[in-house]
Amino acid sequence: MNSHQIPNEHHIKQQSLIRKLLMDRSQPGRIGAHIPQSDVPKQQQLPNKYLRKELPLPEVSESEIVRYFSQLSQFNFSIDHNFYPLGSCTMKYNPKINDEIASLPGLSEIHPLQPEESIQGALKIIFELQNLLAEITGFDSTSLAPMAGAEAELAGMLITRSFHKNNGDTHKTKILITDSAHGTNPASAVMAGFDVISIPSDKNGNTDIEALKAAINDDLAGLMLTQPSTLGLFDTNIIEICKRVKDAGGILYGDGANLNALLGRIKPGELGFDILHSNLHKTFTQPHGGGGPGAGAIMVSKKLTPYLPSPIVQYSKDEDFYSIYTPKKSIGRMGGFHGNFGALVRAYSYIKTLGKEGIDQISKNAVINANYIKSNLEEYFELPIKRICMHEVVFSASNFKKHNGIKALDISKRLIDYGIHPPTMYFPLIIDEALMIEPTETESKETLDYFISSMIKIASEAKQDPELLRNAPHNTPNSRLDEALAARKPNLRWQKKD
Repeated sequence: MNSHQIPNEHHIKQQSLIRKLLMDRSQPGRIGAHIPQSDVPKQQQLPNKYLRKELPLPEVSESEIVRYFSQLSQFNFSIDHNFYPLGSCTMKYNPKINDEIASLPGLSEIHPLQPEESIQGALKIIFELQNLLAEITGFDSTSLAPMAGAEAELAGMLITRSFHKNNGDTHKTKILITDSAHGTNPASAVMAGFDVISIPSDKNGNTDIEALKAAINDDLAGLMLTQPSTLGLFDTNIIEICKRVKDAGGILYGDGANLNALLGRIKPGELGFDILHSNLHKTFTQPHGGGGPGAGAIMVSKKLTPYLPSPIVQYSKDEDFYSIYTPKKSIGRMGGFHGNFGALVRAYSYIKTLGKEGIDQISKNAVINANYIKSNLEEYFELPIKRICMHEVVFSASNFKKHNGIKALDISKRLIDYGIHPPTMYFPLIIDEALMIEPTETESKETLDYFISSMIKIASEAKQDPELLRNAPHNTPNSRLDEALAARKPNLRWQKKD
């Protein structure tokens, strides 16, 4: 069926059959599993008061259950099957070799409580990854303990608080955060005990310098800045920003979630940042989505190295031995063990496989892909800030909304009919009807061309047949849901029909 056609009756019946619940397929006496002979002693049966008289489990054959879950899996959008231009979240293809390496028994079957002498290989990987990330980003040292980007933000804010407290500057209680920052930044600062003040962007998408100057005083603990910002733009005021924050005794925190736009081009540590975190699951290929696991490496300048969260791996050349230590003024642990080790192995594998030339190529591809989309679609979709972008481009659907009421949501839902996952919508909040598109560095020109042609067709449909968009998607097992109701009153249980 063509992507722009509304499904016919046969298609609807077929989809209904596919998504028929497993319990509805159940037939009494049908068996899909063979339980082996028990290899443990029989235990006394539970008292009857704890046993249910009926336990309505599905009775289906093995082939039925395999088909059921296989068909369900095909309803999901996946980076392995579809283009996934989810701005800010960086849903890019992850090389399978990294998964294979992380699953090697010597890495996947070890335990963090083993003696250090029995896990020297694993500790070497952590040690070398610490140094690689510090080198790539231009910082003195790295901790791999945080288990997500948001946790790394919290670690950075706790380091900032400890640094000022150690220097006797307990009056420094204010963190400035740009309005184009990721939404977790304010939460991280507040959780660390700071007061947050938002700094607006100027008409060019940079940090408003006049607003920044007005907000700086003796209470300043630091500034959190996403570079490039969630507008997909490089803040060209960065040198002046760094100078003003540091002159006031503040710490400059860099949200490195968009680091794939800078690799090999610029080292944030050399720009003047004191702290930077990197979402390894966004820039360095730990698979993203599904709730985790992630990894949030945090890199710091020399003066903040003693405050890094533990554990840190060190190496003794004389003894040829890797060991774990806690920095003298460490903010402590961010979790029970040594971070998400599997994610760290994948990042290590990715960096070592690419080498310096490959790392440089990441940012080249990410930036040119985003600008290719920008230049081809700015005639059809409003571009609020008309600048060359970095790794992502932010359009606005406000021009459609004004003329025929079509919103960013309608455009995104229609895009599903073309086999493409919707981009990020309504973020950043400072752009009305935002459509935030990130092609990443891994997509081919052919994929980008298909996306561009699909968006142009949707722009035409929005003008000629707006109802088509308002009722989209048309080619999915479920049409448009009441998302507010689904979030507040989800139906998660199968109930037997009367």
